[in-house]
Amino acid sequence: MSVINALERKSPLELQESTASYLIALINHFCTRDDLSTFDPYDMWGTSLGFGIKKLYNRRPGLGAMPAALLSLFDDLINHKLRWFYKSTEYPIVRAMAALSLLHLHRATRERRLLEEAERHLQWLLANSCRGFSGYCWGLGVPSAISKKIIYDRDTPLSTITPYALEAFVAFVQATNDTRFSPAIESIFRFFENDIQVMEEDDDALATSYATWRDRTVVNAVSYTMYAYSMFLPFAAARHKQRIEAKVRKLYAYVRRIQRSDGAWWYSPHGRSFIDCFHSCIVIKNVVKTNSIVPLDGSEALVAAGYRYLKRALLDEDRFLFRRFSVNHVYSPIRFDLYDNAEALNLALLVDDWSFARDLLDSMIRTFCDDLDIYSQINSIGAHKNRNTLRWAVMPFLSAASQMIPTVDSWKLA
Repeated sequence: MSVINALERKSPLELQESTASYLIALINHFCTRDDLSTFDPYDMWGTSLGFGIKKLYNRRPGLGAMPAALLSLFDDLINHKLRWFYKSTEYPIVRAMAALSLLHLHRATRERRLLEEAERHLQWLLANSCRGFSGYCWGLGVPSAISKKIIYDRDTPLSTITPYALEAFVAFVQATNDTRFSPAIESIFRFFENDIQVMEEDDDALATSYATWRDRTVVNAVSYTMYAYSMFLPFAAARHKQRIEAKVRKLYAYVRRIQRSDGAWWYSPHGRSFIDCFHSCIVIKNVVKTNSIVPLDGSEALVAAGYRYLKRALLDEDRFLFRRFSVNHVYSPIRFDLYDNAEALNLALLVDDWSFARDLLDSMIRTFCDDLDIYSQINSIGAHKNRNTLRWAVMPFLSAASQMIPTVDSWKLA
């Protein structure tokens, strides 16, 4: 009998315990490995052919559209299982989220070995930081052609990736009272101070770059930088604290300024943009987390409006899963994506919507999980795609779900 079928046969109390046991099994299965290299749903764009086609499309869409469509069709119909021409990759965000999942599990079980496993991932991050910058920092780990003018190589550090490593280091220090990683946290602060650039600024608000030059203004990137600065506060010298708090509030003011009247955000306030689920969740998530460290004026209303928009515009109530886009200019063959739902689950926990989170977790397990396999996407015809792709989106799922495992003292709560 599969794990999923077994869960369906449990009473409510048994189901609570069985779901927790299942999540623990998944975390141990995926997060305690020495090698976390993984295939990815977007491997095709990391090949020489795919990268070249994407650059061509960005420069001349008319010429690049057909090759891009054919490559996407080949990957969707044939190669997402065979993985011809693709190679597995170690992603820094996978290491960071594995460490966070293990630290969440340690908080519930107090098993010492989980700290040791998490520390191993943190040491990997230190050994695999991007080089040539003011402090520790991390990027995608693969090249990415964003537009005609913006191309990130595999060693380009990003304001959207580095905060996950920072959060893992901070969580380890908080869990252990061990300060061995404090110098790493201070080093990451120097990266944000010296290498992340100002994109827009006035007396009240500030928007920062995505990478280490004046590349583009992206709302979730601004929110990540805001959250990163708030995490530095407990470790900062007294002379820096007031300036850090002021910077946090200016970054927040930018996020607040460009929230739409319906509660949503465009991915970018410039150019032709879109509104999707997981980036929207990330913006709200970062506001909630930042507000827990630095009080932000009006954040409760901002969060409430954003959360209402997500449920109204993106939740499929029949499947009880979140869809990918509410506004999009390009056709997507993906019906449901685990990444969207992982971030929605994380956000529901942060805003204390526990009943909703339990129902969402149940739908996610039944839809995306099959024993110890986890699929990242369900396409338009209902087929499961991308088995055990850790970056997108096994680790985001485990990082969120691990926070729902009860502590050892509350296993028998009715």
